[in-house]
Order: sequence, then structure tokens, then C-alpha cells
Amino acid sequence: MAMKIYTKTGDKGKTSLIGGTKVSKSHIRIETYGTVDELNSYIGLVNDHTSNPQTKTLLKEIQDRLFTIGSSLACDPDKETKMKIPDLHEADIKLLEDTMDKMDSQLEPMKFFILPGGHVAVSTCHIARCVCRRAERLCVSMQDEEMFVEPLVLQYLNRLSDYLFMLSRWTAHELGVAEVPWKPRV
Repeated sequence: MAMKIYTKTGDKGKTSLIGGTKVSKSHIRIETYGTVDELNSYIGLVNDHTSNPQTKTLLKEIQDRLFTIGSSLACDPDKETKMKIPDLHEADIKLLEDTMDKMDSQLEPMKFFILPGGHVAVSTCHIARCVCRRAERLCVSMQDEEMFVEPLVLQYLNRLSDYLFMLSRWTAHELGVAEVPWKPRV
């Protein structure tokens, strides 16, 4: 018999961390890995709007790393789990940095702030970037509340938001779409 998607165990506003600890669904840990899940969905949407094979491959890797981050955040750090939780590596961050450097070498230097827009693919990158920054802020809030967050998680999210910004610029360049400069009202 197939496992049902609903368990009814969360009907009273509680859920379990990996390790069995029950917490409120409004707990910052749940909010944080829920935001990472939201980010992962937006990365999928970004992937749907690109045709570049290298970008598609990297975005799938990023989605895998976001599942890794979600697993890390879903664990009760005070309990030993029987599950093998995947982990991040410095090389994951280096891959994002190297990719940004390659994209940047093909772009004109930024001379103004850029507004999201110009093409749905560009705007979608910006939405993903904003959600990534929110996930990063939530991780910092967890740390501020003395909850353990793997240091590489914070570094990866920080670098990923930078990558998504660069991807928005590079996507505009690849599509031949002009970036939308912010022209402040004076």
C-alpha cells in the first residue's frame, strides 16, 4: 500500500524536527527551512526560464544543496539522528564564486542600481534572490537566538543570493534585454 501524503499529526499546529522533537509550526526553525523550501521552488522556476545547459545543470545542483540545507535546519541539534544527513562543502561555495566570476567577465561593469524587470526570466532571478536573502536573515535570527546553524549554511546562502543577482544580469545579457536602471527622483 502506498504511503499517504497526509498524516494528520500537524492538525494542532505542531510538527516534528528530525530527531523527534515536537515544535510549533511557527517556530523560527520551521520558518527558516520553509523559506529554504520556497527558495528551492523559485530556483526551479528560474530553471524553467533558462535554456542554457550549464545554467540548468548548476541550478539543479543548487536545488540539491538547498535540500541539504533544509535537512540541516530541520534537525534538532540537541539530538542524535539515525539518518545520514548530507552536508555542504567549501567546494559548493567555490563553485558559485567561480561561476559568478565567469559571468561577470562577460558583463559591462555596473554603473547604476538595477531594478528587477525587463524579462520574466530576469525578474524571476530577482525574486529568488530576495527569498534567498530572507532565508539568510532567518538563519542569522536563529543564531541570534543561540540556535545552531551550520556555518557553511550561512555562507552558502550569502553567496547564493550574490549568484542569483549575477544570474539576473547575465540572463539579461544573454537574452539581449537592457537592464532597467534605477533613476531616483530628485
